Amino acid sequence: MDLVKEINRLKKEKNAVILAHYYQVAEIQDIADYVGDSLGLSQKAAETDADMIVFAGVHFMAETAKILNPSKTVVLPDLNAGCSLADSCPPEAFEKFIKAHPNHVVITYVNCSAEIKALSDIVCTSSNALKIVQSIPKETPIIFAPDKNLGRYIINETGRDMLLWDGSCVVHEAFSMDKLIALHQEYPDYKIIAHPESETHILNTATYIGSTSGMINYVKENQDQKFIVATEAGILHKMQQEMPNTELIPAPAKEDNTCACSECHFMKMNTMQKLYDCMLNEAPQIDVNPDIIERALLPIERMLELSK
Repeated sequence: MDLVKEINRLKKEKNAVILAHYYQVAEIQDIADYVGDSLGLSQKAAETDADMIVFAGVHFMAETAKILNPSKTVVLPDLNAGCSLADSCPPEAFEKFIKAHPNHVVITYVNCSAEIKALSDIVCTSSNALKIVQSIPKETPIIFAPDKNLGRYIINETGRDMLLWDGSCVVHEAFSMDKLIALHQEYPDYKIIAHPESETHILNTATYIGSTSGMINYVKENQDQKFIVATEAGILHKMQQEMPNTELIPAPAKEDNTCACSECHFMKMNTMQKLYDCMLNEAPQIDVNPDIIERALLPIERMLELSK
């Protein structure tokens, strides 16, 4: 079976749109209608007129698309494509945490479950986190969840004294400082760029810190330079497509693996075969409780409005 041909046929037949994250396998990125980071994907999900949204990403991303499109069919190629960061913030525990710290504005990173978003005042992504935090009056105390590394980065950049939830992404905590230093010594003319979910000591080595789309744009603006890229290795596919003559090396992971880089097991659970199957069968579908949708929609819409 020619999966590319069949997926494109189903896309037309079912009036479907394929949204893919930068961390997806190359074949899925290449067939997607839109490839982006969490903010861009949320914006595309909010404005689509497709009948079916095929979300090639992880569960919380597909949930966000469903919250923004409750009447549309939203499918995820593999329902088990979760997120270690989202899993680090259980709704029951987070609700207790909020109640223990009243009068705080609750800002949550989009990498969380629909239930966590429903407990929030406003959602952010790594692209707009600084802008979202700076939109809150300085005298207003803030709870920031679930990513403590992104939270620390925001505190450092804004000077805000935020209360952080103790969550993190295993992919962005997998970079080896010793290996990174050794790699940079081997390639001293390569600049390090990093995602703000990375640990502070990794960020301290970086020439540029930004979201996945921000990193791509930075490389695009500096194509004559060379880069060591500290985020999930899937981003290098789009970077190399758009800047074919720019030299790129993935930042090394602590553990030895097939590519000596940091890859998200959950993101890579989606395959072309699963993408085809989910479009053909319109399953597995993402379902979110209507009450959760109603409560989670407001903080997402606040984010989208501030991001215009």
